[in-house]
Amino acid sequence: MGLPVVLQDGEARHLVALVETMTEARLAALRELGTPEIVVTARRAAALGIAPAIPSDTLRLRLPDTAGRDWIAALSGQNGPGCTDPGDALPRPVPGTAPHDAAIRIAVALQSVPAILVVPLSARDDPRIAALGLGAMPLPLVADALLRSGIQSPVSAARLPMDASEAGRVQVFRPDDGGAEHFAIEIGAPDLSAPVMVRLHSACFTGDVLGSRKCDCGPQLRASMAAMAEEGGGVLLYLNQEGRGIGLANKLRAYALQDAGLDTVEANHWLGFEDDQRDFRIGARMLASLGISQVRLMTNNPAKTASLAAHGIDVVDRVPLRVGRTAQNAQYLATKAAKSGHLL
Repeated sequence: MGLPVVLQDGEARHLVALVETMTEARLAALRELGTPEIVVTARRAAALGIAPAIPSDTLRLRLPDTAGRDWIAALSGQNGPGCTDPGDALPRPVPGTAPHDAAIRIAVALQSVPAILVVPLSARDDPRIAALGLGAMPLPLVADALLRSGIQSPVSAARLPMDASEAGRVQVFRPDDGGAEHFAIEIGAPDLSAPVMVRLHSACFTGDVLGSRKCDCGPQLRASMAAMAEEGGGVLLYLNQEGRGIGLANKLRAYALQDAGLDTVEANHWLGFEDDQRDFRIGARMLASLGISQVRLMTNNPAKTASLAAHGIDVVDRVPLRVGRTAQNAQYLATKAAKSGHLL
C-alpha cells in the first residue's frame, strides 16, 4: 500500500517507506520528520557507478534538499537507461545498517523496486508519528519473519482432469507470511515410495499464458507435464515467483531494459536485484509436506538441485528439459548458461 512503517533496533527507530509508491505529498511528510536517506542495493549502486569505501549489501545516501519524486525514481532505477541519470552531484554513499538491510529485504519480498526512503526518528513520543497511527516493529521480529519465509501449509485440494492426464489433482499451499499461494499439481498417479519425477516451475504469465517467445517457460511447463504423464505420474510445483522472484511489474521493467541493450542478468542488476531472487526452500517444504523425499528433478538449473538437497530432499537424478528455443530467446538462453550456470 506504500504506507511507511517504523523499524525499531534497540532504542533506535527508523521510519521506512517504499520508493516505488512514493508521492510528492508523502515525500513532503517524510521531510517534516527529518532528513530522509535513500537506500539502494549494492547491485544498484554498481549500476550507478558509485561504491562505498567499505563493501556493503545496502548503501544509503542523504536525499538532496532539491530532490523530488523524479530524482528518486531515476536513482532507484525505475526509469530506462536513456533517462536514468539523477544528476552529477550524487551524495557520498554510506554502508547500510541492520534496519536498512531489513527494509530492503521487505521491499524485495513485496516484489517492489528494492529502494527505500528512511528517516531516523529521535523522539520516541513524537506526536507526528502517533498521529500517523504507526507502531514500531522490533527488528528481531522482522528478521524472524523474513527467515520464516517459505513455510507453507496445505489449505485445499481437488481432482482435476487435464489435457496432459485425465488423472490429475491440484493442491493449494498458503504461506504464513501473507505472501503468494503456490500449487502442487499431481499428474497421473505418482508412486511416492519411489523417486518421484518433479518439476519446480516458477510462474511465468508471459510465457505460460501468453506464449511469449522471449523465454522457454511455456514449452518447459507443457513438456514437463507431458513427460510426467508418459512416466505414469509426477508432481509439478507451480511456484508464484514470477520473473525469478522479482514480480511481473519488475520483470516488464527488465524486458524494457533488455530492449535497450542489457541482457537478462544486467537488467536485474540495473533494477537493484540479484540474478535470481527466487526461494527454492518453498519447493522443498511443499515436497516434504506431500511425503516426497526422493525426486527425479526436471531442470536445467543446478541451483534448484542444490537448494532441494540442502533442505532435505534427495535428488537422485536430474532430468534435462531442453525445449522452447526460438530466434527471440536465443540470447536469453545463452546468458542463462554463461552467467547463471544453466545446463543447456
